[in-house]
Amino acid sequence: MKPYITLVTGASRGIGLAIANRLADSGGTVIGVARTRPEGDFPGPFFEIDLSDREATDQGLRDITDVHAVDHLVNNAGYLIASTIDETTLDEFDTQIAVNLRACIQCAQACLPAMQARGRGRIVNVASRATLGRIKRTGYAAAKTGVISLTKTWALELAPSGITVNTIAPGPIATEMFQTNMPPGSAEYETVIAGIPMNRMGTPEEIAAAADFFLSDDAGFVTGQTLYVCGGGSVG
Repeated sequence: MKPYITLVTGASRGIGLAIANRLADSGGTVIGVARTRPEGDFPGPFFEIDLSDREATDQGLRDITDVHAVDHLVNNAGYLIASTIDETTLDEFDTQIAVNLRACIQCAQACLPAMQARGRGRIVNVASRATLGRIKRTGYAAAKTGVISLTKTWALELAPSGITVNTIAPGPIATEMFQTNMPPGSAEYETVIAGIPMNRMGTPEEIAAAADFFLSDDAGFVTGQTLYVCGGGSVG
C-alpha cells in the first residue's frame, strides 16, 4: 500500500487498534481517535475525542484536518449497551446513535474535502452482524443498520469523485467490548459460539485484513458493498 494517511476511529483497542497497527506496518500514516488513549504505544498521532459529544467531535476533527489531509477514513468506533426493548432507555439509544452513526457522518464530512481534491479516497464503515437480528441490540442494531445504508448512499454520491465506500460487518470478535457484554463461559456467550459454523470467535486482526483490502488500490472498483466477516454466522 502507498503511504496514505488514514483516520481510524475507536482506535485505542480491539478492532480499531488492530487496523491501525496493520496499516502502520504497511508504511502508512495512521491517525487514531478515541475517547481515551490506548494503554500502550499507538503507531501515529492520537487525538482524544468523545464521539458522543457533537461539538467536541467537530472541534477535534477540525484540529486533525487542519494539519492532516486524510486519504482514508475508517469509521470503526462502536458503543453497545446490551438491553431488550423493554429495558432500553432513550438516553442509551441516543448515545448509541451518536457514536455509531452520527459520528460517521461528521468524520466523513471532515475528511471528504481532501479526498475530493485528489480525486481519490477510501471510506470503510464498520457495522455488525447484529444488523441481521440479535437479542438485546435495539439501539446498536438500529445504528449499525443505518451505517450500512449510509455506505450505499455515499457510494453512489461519491463514485464520480473516485471515492469508494464499503462496510465490514463483523460477527463475534474477541474484543474487550464483546467480552464485557458476553463474558466467556456465560450462557449467552456459549449460545453465540454455538451459532457460528466455524465454532469460534473471530480476531481483531481478521477484521483488519478486510479493512486493508477495502483501503487498497486493488479495491478501486469495489464500492457500496457489505462484507460479513463472521465465521458463517450470517448464513448458518
